[in-house]
Amino acid sequence: MGVSSNHVDVRSFFSISRSHSAMESSNGNGEHTDLPPPPPFIPPDVEPVKVEHLPEPVKKKVDRVPIARRGLGTKGQKINLYTNHFKVDINKNDGHFYHYCVSVFYEDGRPVDGKGIGRKVIDRVQETYSTELAGKDFAYDGEKSLFTIGALPQNKLEFTVVLEDVTSNRNNGNASPDGHDSPNNGDRKRFRRPYRAKTLKVELSYAAKIPMQAIANALRGQESEHFQEAVRVLDIILRQHASKQGCLLVRQSFFQNDPRNFTDVGGGVLGCRGFHSSFRTSQGGLSLNIDVSTTMIVQPGPVVDFLISNQNVKDPYALDWAKVKRTLKNLRIKASPSNTEYKITGLSEKICKEQLFPLKQRNGDGEVDTIEVTVYDYFVNHRNINLSYSGDFPCINVGKPKRPTYIPLELCSLVSLQRYTKSLTNFQRASLVEKSRQKPQERMRVLSDALRSSHYDSEPMLQSCGIRIASKFTEVEGRILPAPKLKVGNGEDFFPRNGRWSFQNKKFAEPAKIQRWAVVNFSARCDVRGLVRDLTRLAEMKGLLVEQPFDIFEENPQYRRAPPAVRVDKMFEEIQSKLPGAPKFLLCLFPDRKNCELYGPWKKKNLSDFGIVTQCLCPMRVNDMYLTNVLLKINAKLGGLNSFLTMEQSPSIPIVSKVPTLILGMDVSHGSPGQSDIPSIAAVVSSRQWPLISRYRATVRTQSPKVEMIDSLFKKASDTEDEGIIRELLLDFYTTSGKRKPDQIIIFRDGVSESQFNQVLNKELDQIIEACKFLDEKWSPKFVVIVAQKNHHTRFFQPGSDNNVPPGTIIDNKICHPRNNDFYLCAHAGMIGTSRPTHYHVLLDDVGYSPDDLQELVHSLSYVYQRSSSAISVVAPISYAHLAATQLGTFMKFEDVSETSSSHGGLTSSGGPPVPQLPKLQDSVAASMFFV
Repeated sequence: MGVSSNHVDVRSFFSISRSHSAMESSNGNGEHTDLPPPPPFIPPDVEPVKVEHLPEPVKKKVDRVPIARRGLGTKGQKINLYTNHFKVDINKNDGHFYHYCVSVFYEDGRPVDGKGIGRKVIDRVQETYSTELAGKDFAYDGEKSLFTIGALPQNKLEFTVVLEDVTSNRNNGNASPDGHDSPNNGDRKRFRRPYRAKTLKVELSYAAKIPMQAIANALRGQESEHFQEAVRVLDIILRQHASKQGCLLVRQSFFQNDPRNFTDVGGGVLGCRGFHSSFRTSQGGLSLNIDVSTTMIVQPGPVVDFLISNQNVKDPYALDWAKVKRTLKNLRIKASPSNTEYKITGLSEKICKEQLFPLKQRNGDGEVDTIEVTVYDYFVNHRNINLSYSGDFPCINVGKPKRPTYIPLELCSLVSLQRYTKSLTNFQRASLVEKSRQKPQERMRVLSDALRSSHYDSEPMLQSCGIRIASKFTEVEGRILPAPKLKVGNGEDFFPRNGRWSFQNKKFAEPAKIQRWAVVNFSARCDVRGLVRDLTRLAEMKGLLVEQPFDIFEENPQYRRAPPAVRVDKMFEEIQSKLPGAPKFLLCLFPDRKNCELYGPWKKKNLSDFGIVTQCLCPMRVNDMYLTNVLLKINAKLGGLNSFLTMEQSPSIPIVSKVPTLILGMDVSHGSPGQSDIPSIAAVVSSRQWPLISRYRATVRTQSPKVEMIDSLFKKASDTEDEGIIRELLLDFYTTSGKRKPDQIIIFRDGVSESQFNQVLNKELDQIIEACKFLDEKWSPKFVVIVAQKNHHTRFFQPGSDNNVPPGTIIDNKICHPRNNDFYLCAHAGMIGTSRPTHYHVLLDDVGYSPDDLQELVHSLSYVYQRSSSAISVVAPISYAHLAATQLGTFMKFEDVSETSSSHGGLTSSGGPPVPQLPKLQDSVAASMFFV
């Protein structure tokens, strides 16, 4: 064996010495075998290297996946129902979908970036090259993906097509309003050539093969990577089918341009009713889920009418043009008299009568002169178009910033079916709810008509897949879970009826004391003393001890027009000057409804700056029922309990009562559509005082905008410090539950889609486990993880009845997942429209709950919501998390972002700009139910 003079091969040395010892052993007869060759010579100047034991390879963490169903529930009275799932038969399982990538280029190689042009291009490819494509039908998603049944003749195909009407971002401003001269210095020149006709190159490249068998496998509970892709192809076929009928597409919802489906909700906004349509796998096979869907669209027609309605003014002279510019940007119009469509890029800087542009025209010698004319003069004198009011207002610009094309306001009409993506006002939202509600039987009729008029049976791609869709609603068997027994004051027990109860002639279970309090009136017009008198009378009837308020503080009229934060500061100066010490409770009267601008600054001042519990109200229609509902909130905020489950006191809640159990509710609230820079707000609420499951506290943090996964559950600041949400809640549980650590943690997570389940199980749950280990390395609680979804399209109907399904209706069969553990629960009594059940997905259950016990726990948690005297549609911890995130989100609306981000901001999870942090709540209110 060769050995280098200055290096020892440690591994060979190690192996030789090991073989040496093995060969020294006897041969079994007591005789020694031949000795091995001597060890290699080690030069004197080389020091032998000490052999370290190599570390064992690190075991790769196995990702958790959603658990399989362990059985079906049996409790409750059986009920036969219909659901809006229509059975799908597939007669072809042996074929393949072929996936091709689509690329579209101009002749010079630039990619085509116009949205919506793709479908026109692919339609033209199919028309022109049908033979080269072997007559194949396409399922095209409108962007980069195209699917066929069976392969195209080649893996890569290139085509050239000519489109006469290319409306992409690239040619905005290249067209005149009516195809003649226009307020644009190069229009005539451009018009002489067919500038709208574009030659485009299209490339189709093979990407993947998807077996149709994947769908059949999934129906047997064997989901593969191909399954999601295969169902996605079916959904793309539905989208394409709707697109060819001229529908507006919003994900899997389709909206037709039919004024009968429009409803005015005010502010120039219409609710447009359409249909959601998507394929779902279930225990009963593949089904098509069809439901009513609504989106917001801009009121079509004259632009000026929309603007007057949008800003709620009498005429265009009262319009705020800076706001107009923001509102109109990127909307599409048709200009008369040419009826040509454009996208709005902005407004002219000057009014129509003053806005000049260079007009080229031939003189008597045949030469081209350029003259400066106003847009108004051009249209009225050169084009003989009468303008009655546009001269006094800015023009609509449909051109580029450096090459504008101006059109007078009154010649512009908004195209129909344009989405309105800004957040609705409270009035608009209330109007939409009122006008779009449908009783169950009406909804069933509308859905039957929608399926019939969709003509899916004639869709060639679906026919090629061998797909047939049943015309009847699927029948399912549900169960009605009995309502849990509740306890109120004086030890009284009762069963809610139809998911509701009343506090008339009942006392609160644990009434609080309203002491050291005052009333603050921000100019609400009402009999304040009469309101206080009635509130005190009702409070005493409910068992609350109420002291006389210190004072009633009326806002100084001179501050009523001041900014909201200033009004709040001035009010607190008044309070501090007159009260002997800090109040424990402030009742605040607002002049406007909940969207009152004072709400955020007022809440921040009370909760963050002073630690005062506060209740806001808008006393418009005050009666005993209204005031009783206000008292429910006040009592919960001050530490009381209005009612709770009898089995909390017994204690006899399955599993939860036997072992210290922490219940968490988690939700993330995002800014309104279009507010991409508003931080998202993560809220986690936790149960306290085990074995109770009716008391909660909340912890709220900001995180990067539009991020759904909570990134601050565990936040290691040093070897001994964790600044995350969970540590705070674990310590609270420990101190309020007799110094017990929870052996079980039940997590309810809201607002995540099925594609995010694995992140909840692996990213969020890992953080929670780390937070537990950071407190005590030896502590390993068991976890249950349940996701609640409200944003789905499954509905249930009672045969032959116009009533909603009874509260407590649960369905865990037939239309539920073929493998995973999910169920639908309608815990509440739907009074308006058609009830929307909550879809619960049990992703993890270390505890080993029986289906009945877990379903009973979820049902019971819909009855512990302290803000109302009825069962709610989703478990209370999730509702509380949503409330907490929303309330603290109002703090952000008036925070100076630059100030907060520089002083308190931390880096975002993506290493982006700092996210402004929420102000910390005072200890005196942080553990209270301030959010109810």
